[in-house]
Amino acid sequence: MKGLVVFSLLILASSLASASDPSPLQDFCVALNDTNHAVFVNGKLCKDPKLATANDFFFSGLDKAGNTSNAVGSGVTPVNVAQIPGLNTLGISLVRIDYAPYGQNPPHTHPRATEILVVAQGTLYVGFVTSNPDNKLFTKILKTGDVFVFPVGLIHFQFNVGKTNALAFAGLSSQNPGVITIANAVFGSNPPIYPDVLSKAFKLDKKVVEFLQTQF
Repeated sequence: MKGLVVFSLLILASSLASASDPSPLQDFCVALNDTNHAVFVNGKLCKDPKLATANDFFFSGLDKAGNTSNAVGSGVTPVNVAQIPGLNTLGISLVRIDYAPYGQNPPHTHPRATEILVVAQGTLYVGFVTSNPDNKLFTKILKTGDVFVFPVGLIHFQFNVGKTNALAFAGLSSQNPGVITIANAVFGSNPPIYPDVLSKAFKLDKKVVEFLQTQF
């Protein structure tokens, strides 16, 4: 198991060597929230390189399972610039995804990143949908050791089709890939989208739309 995870992370790192974020103009730019003694480059303010430490490039805890006791039955543990300040401007990040039996990472999109996912445990049904007008669905059943790519910006998902827990790791080609979960964005926006708009868009009765809006 440990060997598989290490091998998977090496694959993710090498596959994302050419990242989508702007290239840095210096060795590194450790993210800094404090504006004192900082320089804005791209992404976040930069700590003075002379003040950087090893901890700016370190994260601990990816060995711990995420909480799957929720409505969708999955837990995502991100490792991006918010967790590792040293990722700022480097164009890469990582997530751990835990799935309860029949849990899912529901349809969503990353506006700034391509994702490459490797299954470390279990069996997942995964897929993505191309843009209009084709809206073609590409799907695959993945088992332990299998890898799948979700192109940048396209709606995609993972679903645990097994009766046991599943685990996956994914690399993303951005320090801050962003995530838009489709159902949450459409039915859970703040303030709510006018129900008549969604009723016509989804060909649903207005009362159904109003009910769905109460669920998010």
